[in-house]
Amino acid sequence: MATTVADQMIAALKHSGVQRVYGIPGDSLNGFTDAIRRTGDFTWELVRHEETAAFAAAADAGLTGRLAVCAGSCGPGNLHLVNGLFDAQRSRVPVLAIAAHIPRAEIGSDYFQETHPQELFRECSVYCELISTPEMAPRILHLAMRAAVEDNGVAVVVVPGEVFSARLDDSGWTARPVTPTVSVCRPDDHALARAAGILNAANAVTILAGAGAAGAHPQVMQLAGTLAAPIVHALRGKDYLEYDNPYDVGMTGLLGFASGYKAIKEADVLLMLGTDFPYQQFYPDTATIIQVDVRGRHLGRRTPIDLGLVGTVADTAAALHPRLTQKHDRTHLDRALAHYAKTRRGLDALAADDRGRTPIRPEYVAAAVNRLAAEDAVFTVDVGSPVVWASRYLRMNGRRRLIGSFNHGSMAGALPHAIGAQTADRDRQVVALAGDGGLTMLFGELATLLQNRLPVKVIVFNNSSLSFVELEMKAAGIVNFGTELDNPNFAAVAAAMGMFGRRVEKPADLEPALAAAFSHDGPALVEVVTARQELSIPPAITLEQAKGFSLYAIRTILAGRGDELLDLVTTNVARRILD
Repeated sequence: MATTVADQMIAALKHSGVQRVYGIPGDSLNGFTDAIRRTGDFTWELVRHEETAAFAAAADAGLTGRLAVCAGSCGPGNLHLVNGLFDAQRSRVPVLAIAAHIPRAEIGSDYFQETHPQELFRECSVYCELISTPEMAPRILHLAMRAAVEDNGVAVVVVPGEVFSARLDDSGWTARPVTPTVSVCRPDDHALARAAGILNAANAVTILAGAGAAGAHPQVMQLAGTLAAPIVHALRGKDYLEYDNPYDVGMTGLLGFASGYKAIKEADVLLMLGTDFPYQQFYPDTATIIQVDVRGRHLGRRTPIDLGLVGTVADTAAALHPRLTQKHDRTHLDRALAHYAKTRRGLDALAADDRGRTPIRPEYVAAAVNRLAAEDAVFTVDVGSPVVWASRYLRMNGRRRLIGSFNHGSMAGALPHAIGAQTADRDRQVVALAGDGGLTMLFGELATLLQNRLPVKVIVFNNSSLSFVELEMKAAGIVNFGTELDNPNFAAVAAAMGMFGRRVEKPADLEPALAAAFSHDGPALVEVVTARQELSIPPAITLEQAKGFSLYAIRTILAGRGDELLDLVTTNVARRILD
């Protein structure tokens, strides 16, 4: 029986477990959206910007582990998907993007809204192909879905608008589900023996683990116990390793703790498990390094390694452990744990009501959110200062999730990621920690929360600036410029739209406002006026950064902006002296 190409595409998606598509309709998508309308049990999740559609699909896929789909109309419509698709690709989540195209007969003529989608999406995808005839559609869609779920990446199918409505006999491709395969993947016995020999001979082993440790919590804990090894996690490993972990010494990197940095620097062997941690300056100088990654081409691309092992963390750790000798000398581990306990106390001391002082410390906001949020909450965070406070004060427990643009580093991710997470699970609490700059970049998506009845709780850190950019300027010795934000009253805007809106300017009002928002049956926004000059210091400061900060201070005074420097000192020095 002949049906349209779009009908068969929807059928194929449904057979593979997909229940919805995120996007904005357009004329070149009419055949596709009309097929969704007719199917009745498949939803079109309308957003206000296609970038949000791609971000939402990325969060949906990241939370569920299943294929998620977004769509954009020809030209500028699907072009808007690019940033969110880069985020999905670099987060390694399975997303299918359907990019409508101009009429086939007009391709190459500089037609209205013409772009070259195959070229545009090539860099942010594992598969990108044009369906130029209706007969190609079922197989190309099947190949795209297979690439997305097997490679954990973005697949793009480019479809000229008239192809969606073309009639096509069922070829059988669309009736067979595409689901990810499950395999055992570990190094061979010789490679495992080499790794065990290095680890057994070591005096001080530190484990650095990332997102590749998902599903491998028991195996990593077993390794750490046998090796008496502190565990440092990268940001994307926080979900999977921070909880029920007696070997945890925190993070390293630009957002991390001194304890994580120290545990790595003092190791004579660093065991990297499922991490592509990018910052070379935080790796040890002389240690022997063993790296485990399921993607062989990622071995040794961040720092020189002595042994590379291809395999999943769970399978490799399970195969390696029987070859290891129990270490009884806990000197390195106990020293790292003691340093972490001291570092943690210092961080927690900052996350307090500072005797009613205003503006409110952002650390206090993040810690309050952590205390009051649900035990299975999904947190989405903007890059910049919100991700700093989230990484340091949100505590994972094995049920909570933390989602953000951690590899791509895009602004404005918190709200669109929250849309995808809440759409995927409407009964779960979703909390978006948004910066004022990030929120206003995709401000219109507050309307999506209302229209789609998504009970997302948005917490806005309002410091009237692009504060993390300002910190980068300070470190480079540059006077802050172009980072001032003249913000509206976010809570009043939310209330005017019909949402719960609450503005908090005093620390005593913070927890009651959060509690009211979290208990509200519907979307809610809590705006917190936070300190602009709060410094988020990385665990290692280079000489160049120290020089840069000194230059910043001198240049700021010479520019006639000494009040800014005084505010910086008051916020970060005087408060700590009083503590």
